[in-house]
Amino acid sequence: MTDSLAHPYLTFPAAAAVTGGPRDIVILGSTGSIGTQAIDVVLRNPDRFRVTGLSAAGGRVELLAEQAHRLRVDTVAVARREAVPALREALAARYGSKPQPEILAGPDAATELAGADCHSVLNGITGSIGLRPTLAALEAGRILVLANKESLIVGGPLVKAVAKPGQIVPVDSEHSALFQALLGGDRGEVHKLVVTASGGPFRGRTKAQLAQVTPEQALAHPTWQMGPVVTINSATLVNKGLEVVEAHLLFDVPLDRIEVVVHPQSYVHSMVEFVDGSTLLQASPPDMRMPIALGLGWPQRVPDAAPACDWTKASSWEFFPLDNEAFPSVSLARHVGELGGTAPAVFNAANEECVEAFLAGRLPFNGIVDTVEKVVAEHGVPDRGTSLSVGDVLEAETWARSRAREAAAKVTAEARA
Repeated sequence: MTDSLAHPYLTFPAAAAVTGGPRDIVILGSTGSIGTQAIDVVLRNPDRFRVTGLSAAGGRVELLAEQAHRLRVDTVAVARREAVPALREALAARYGSKPQPEILAGPDAATELAGADCHSVLNGITGSIGLRPTLAALEAGRILVLANKESLIVGGPLVKAVAKPGQIVPVDSEHSALFQALLGGDRGEVHKLVVTASGGPFRGRTKAQLAQVTPEQALAHPTWQMGPVVTINSATLVNKGLEVVEAHLLFDVPLDRIEVVVHPQSYVHSMVEFVDGSTLLQASPPDMRMPIALGLGWPQRVPDAAPACDWTKASSWEFFPLDNEAFPSVSLARHVGELGGTAPAVFNAANEECVEAFLAGRLPFNGIVDTVEKVVAEHGVPDRGTSLSVGDVLEAETWARSRAREAAAKVTAEARA
């Protein structure tokens, strides 16, 4: 077996001993689920990591100020300029007369911070707004610890153009599992990737049974604690569709060789099947601190990052085929991935708008994917004759959001008629 797998974005160097002082880290999306868990990993490993910068949207300034003070960061970034006065006040309450961190503000603040001097940038931002920070980190030569799958999905060719081998380490539990399992063979020996799904809160329900699902029910995920958008995406399995496309882009495996299976216990995070019939899997209790720690510390593992499986206790792990009729999102995402170009951006943006409409009670649960499918179909086949640009992505997203809002409003009007 060779020492590394040749992927467009990833290499797998042999493990090496920890050298030097703590690794400087920038965390984007620090007040979200990924960000807060990453900070927990850092605080428990001060000899390995030092956070130099934090970014957040600006809706939770007290938490952001507390994080900045506890980590003694150099820079804090907020997307909402109007949040700056409250942030300064919150920082002043904690720092007193001591020097406060620099504040960056505005829609480009996270992008500016992503290019700052550090070793690694953890992109934990939710949504396609993470694309520019992803590109900035890569262009600056930083290791990108990627939890923002949307930036890769909507801007795959753009990421491919700037990412160097070994520069991206995935944080999604499924892609972290694939990342690790792929170490078991050479590229030519990989037969297929198997991405596991918990099945969300509605596993086993038919499409007809999903028609009356409420936002409260959809937000009650049985395994993971996540933000509202990701939680709804897990309920519709849109998240799993996005993960299939992400796996295709990260590991350069054709979409028709990436399968999804339902695994309710969420202990097996994904698998790689090799040409000789062997399947390697990565298993651990559902705890995002493990893949986060692996991403921050790679190629070293961080001891005691998260609890391990207790093999002294009897347990059963189940696997079921995906019900594509009840959950058509994975097939739709696979189709979008094959289309390429701006189609993934349209898919993602339309879904974000439909999730917002569902949470606001303006769209039924099944209407989320149904509406996304209509918008994707209207968008048509992208023009592959020209190279993709950030402007193309943003233009496609703007169009998709507008069309999704119009389609959702039409559904609401018809329901009330």
